[in-house]
Amino acid sequence: MQEIAIITDTDSSIPFALAARYNLYQIPMTINFGEESYEAVYAINDADTFRRIDKEGRLPTTAAPSPGKYITAFKKTFDSGVQKIICLCVSKEVSATYSAALTARESFPDREILVIDSGTLSMGLGYLALAAAEAASEGASISDISAIIEDLQPRTHLFAALSTLKYLAMGGRVSNLAASMGNMLNVKPILTIRDGKLDLLERVRTQKKAWERVIELAAIKTGDKHIEKMCILHVNAPEMAQQFTSEIRSRMHCPEEIPLVEVTPGLSIHSGAGMVGTVFIVK
Repeated sequence: MQEIAIITDTDSSIPFALAARYNLYQIPMTINFGEESYEAVYAINDADTFRRIDKEGRLPTTAAPSPGKYITAFKKTFDSGVQKIICLCVSKEVSATYSAALTARESFPDREILVIDSGTLSMGLGYLALAAAEAASEGASISDISAIIEDLQPRTHLFAALSTLKYLAMGGRVSNLAASMGNMLNVKPILTIRDGKLDLLERVRTQKKAWERVIELAAIKTGDKHIEKMCILHVNAPEMAQQFTSEIRSRMHCPEEIPLVEVTPGLSIHSGAGMVGTVFIVK
């Protein structure tokens, strides 16, 4: 029995098969369409989410897991024989998950539970959680795993391009007029992680130029360093993600394995369908 378990949330975007490899549990975000609630990833994926958004013409709301969900997850983990828990949360700047996990920890005063604000999201968080889970499976201590996470955080980067301003307008982040004008001009915002948030970095015109700029930014950030891990993120756009993979391979020295990863509904409704980007770790 492994001494330390790693718990994260579905805003980590980790595919189930990959999470299962390390017994990594993801506590689900909640997606609310009016009175109907769904557990992100477990009960609703990006395709289902945007099918309903486009049909109803409105975005759902999202909710962080409650402290009760964390208490249940912590108890079940300890009951399985695990002695210690590291809980890695999506950035506290975008969700209340970190606060909920801290509150839940108070119910286990005699247990060792380390709650960490990752300061990032999607596979930025996912790669941290996977590295922690791999180290735990090899018998690393909590302090060793914490050091691994701290080392990875500044080396993990995200750049992505939106396909449309439609969903930002639906969420009130830009006006409908600005969105319509932007779409007429074919404006594609470029996003990155800044201060723990998915933030607008710059705007370019046309999808082709947006993808070129994302790859250029990734290449600048990489410099002459080696890319340790890389994935392609997408929101309900697997074919576009495959095309982008070919583009980035043709212009950068990439790892042999570059998985395509769905962002998942807890985050994807804020960027909108068609977003494509990359998360990578430089060595």
